[in-house]
Amino acid sequence: MRRRSTGFHEFIRAIGKPEGQVVLDLGPTSPANLHFITGLGHRAYNEDLLLAASDPELLIPAAGGDDKRTINVNRFLAENLDYEPETFDAILLWDLADYLPEALVKSVIDRLHRVMKPKGILFGFFHTKDAGPEAPYYRFNIAAADTIELRRGPQFQLQRIFNNRHIENLFHDYSSVKFFLGRDNMREVLVIR
Repeated sequence: MRRRSTGFHEFIRAIGKPEGQVVLDLGPTSPANLHFITGLGHRAYNEDLLLAASDPELLIPAAGGDDKRTINVNRFLAENLDYEPETFDAILLWDLADYLPEALVKSVIDRLHRVMKPKGILFGFFHTKDAGPEAPYYRFNIAAADTIELRRGPQFQLQRIFNNRHIENLFHDYSSVKFFLGRDNMREVLVIR
């Protein structure tokens, strides 16, 4: 399934020039994305944070003494997103924040702020409707400067729905947040550090 995206088109226009920018893709490895980004003359990095967050070795007992478990955030951040401050000019967040375990969301967004250059740009999707645990998870592949191809990926469970205020609060350390409404229950967001 293909999806035209105004927000993504603005993201691509923002990183179009100069060449040599550093872009971080936070989805599953996509040859199409790597090819597109390097075709712009940029360096591409990739980390599949959702897959990394599903590692059972990261689970520790939750506070409260019951049988619940949570993610060891410090260990996760030590093993992922371990870059020097201000490394990236641009980041493709995709819909990662909707699927990450709650314990990781704020810490990951804060870490992204640290590894982005001032005036760096981040592009993401946020669901606008809770489709329940059966909501399909998609991998995002860049098809063109304004088009993204969605392919069904492994079955990860949608964890939450952020409204506009939640998204603004999530990115409160950033200088601007711009919203684009999609017709398919997805909100597009461009964030400037």
